[in-house]
Amino acid sequence: MQASWRIFPKTMRNQFASLLTDIRACRHCIDDPIGKPLPHEPRPVLQASASARIAIFGQAPGTRVHASGKPFTDPSGDRLRDWLGVSEDIFYDARKIAIIPMGFCFPGLDAKGGDLPPRKECASLWREKVMASLPNLETCILVGQYAQKWHLGKAAKKTLTETVTSWRDYAPTYFPTPHPSWRNNGWLKKNPWFETDLLPVLKKRLHGLLP
Repeated sequence: MQASWRIFPKTMRNQFASLLTDIRACRHCIDDPIGKPLPHEPRPVLQASASARIAIFGQAPGTRVHASGKPFTDPSGDRLRDWLGVSEDIFYDARKIAIIPMGFCFPGLDAKGGDLPPRKECASLWREKVMASLPNLETCILVGQYAQKWHLGKAAKKTLTETVTSWRDYAPTYFPTPHPSWRNNGWLKKNPWFETDLLPVLKKRLHGLLP
């Protein structure tokens, strides 16, 4: 778990680079979709390196991230970086932090203008392969219910609030959080313990893993 990128065999580095190339070229949600095809051209967004000790597992890119091609380039990203207590330079250093949503492409909008759920194709096609290529992960932030259910499995509770409330059961390997979207401002007001109890422990953990 303490190996660094520099000492990974060249073949392993090449295999991981090839996997990321394949993901970024993926068109499965259009060419062979589960349900309705993606309503626009795919643009998979993620960052990862086999040396990363920290991972952020979220939901799916929104409209701004779809446009930029870079994870969390929106107000949600600003709030998330504040939650974690890290600078943009560290946040976007793939050697330190992997950012891998459950769905790699912006899934489109529903009738009310909200984001649709992550595409099902992504997890079934790629997630096991990506996780197998990240041998050094020590702490994973599970942003939202989709990531929590996949990574925690039967240990996840029935609701996001129950899962996040039980964060001590999963730490320090996993820290479940709500999505940092403004849509969850009400949730944050109703659950002040998230910022007073969970976030200080999470920040301390991350700072201990970052050089």
